[in-house]
Amino acid sequence: MRLDGVLFFPVTPFAPDGSVAESVLAEHVSAGVESGAGGVFTACGTGEFNALDLAEYRQVVATSVAAAGGRAPVLSGTGGPLPAARAFAAEAQALGVDGLLLLPPYLVSSPPGGLVSYVRAVAESVELPIIVYGRANARFGPRAVAELAGIPNVIGFKDGIGDFDLLQRIILTVRQETDRAFTFFNGLPTAEFTMPAYRGLGVTLYSSAVFAFAPEIALAFYKALTSGDEVLCQRLLTGFYLPLVELRDKVPGYAVSLVKAGVRLRGLDAGAVRPPLVDAAPEDVAELERLIAAGRDIAGV
Repeated sequence: MRLDGVLFFPVTPFAPDGSVAESVLAEHVSAGVESGAGGVFTACGTGEFNALDLAEYRQVVATSVAAAGGRAPVLSGTGGPLPAARAFAAEAQALGVDGLLLLPPYLVSSPPGGLVSYVRAVAESVELPIIVYGRANARFGPRAVAELAGIPNVIGFKDGIGDFDLLQRIILTVRQETDRAFTFFNGLPTAEFTMPAYRGLGVTLYSSAVFAFAPEIALAFYKALTSGDEVLCQRLLTGFYLPLVELRDKVPGYAVSLVKAGVRLRGLDAGAVRPPLVDAAPEDVAELERLIAAGRDIAGV
């Protein structure tokens, strides 16, 4: 499995009766792959993994794998209580995903050694490659991530904390103690906003929530970032991503709700978010629509 380019985190569309809207999801995933996604991460944070039961998870993963049709790697989320994390991982493996994004366990306080044991228990239950997501209560130190790198099917670490001093120490420790391929990802919300800083540490992969509703803007930013077009990069950061981040920070959970609103604005009825998330307020959806227009104008699309 090779991940490159812009990584796509689709939403999970829900029908008016609350069920998973499989046909809408298939269209969403297929369109993202056709737009040039370097990988599809389904039923993860943006896909409301926290709100899916096991049967719904099967629907989401199976639909996403079929819609991608081998054109891009498909990874799915797992996490939460250890028995649940292993059960979801087993289902994902049976449905043919290419890998897993392991989200934090249930909200408990634990030392790094306990987190490593949690990851190891999930990793040993499947043969799939696993990327570990460090954020919230899953805070790994340098030694802990080096231990993760020693687990054969753990292939990477996604940073959702944004402590650059800590991340630099993690990267250096892992590189010093292992010569195997081990990949680091930027997993902060609206990751493009911090990518110039992450690239300074050698972290080039990131999850793009914007790609789910405005792939043309996300791709324009990626091309500007990777080609050294600092003028366009700064224009997009200032004129689109900065106000988007400010809008996102208005309400907890808007990192997901605004993405779903953006998908709806672009013509795909993805439905509402599930509690405890709340849908974006009408005035915030209107602002998002204005920002999308501004971003497209800056990107020249």
